[in-house]
Amino acid sequence: MTIFIQALDFNLWDIIIDSPELPQTITKEGVKSHKPRSLYTDEDRKKVQLNTNAKHVIICALNSNEFNRVSSCATAKEMWDRLEVTYEGTNQVKDANGK
Repeated sequence: MTIFIQALDFNLWDIIIDSPELPQTITKEGVKSHKPRSLYTDEDRKKVQLNTNAKHVIICALNSNEFNRVSSCATAKEMWDRLEVTYEGTNQVKDANGK
């Protein structure tokens, strides 16, 4: 799966491993929250689109049970981490390094 994702777009793999910086706003009190879509910059849209593309690639490889496990995840990294924990120690999910 790792090689497949990297072959599609290496940036997708970076998003899965490093987690995207989804657009946020910070209040005067220092509280972070999701930025409203109406306030997105072009750069914000690129980050969100890359995360969405990575999530799409992962979802397309899943059966319905696996989909149900990860469908509530906000980022591709969360999805990947949840799948990795679920299948840790099995031969079903491995990356190029044998994890």
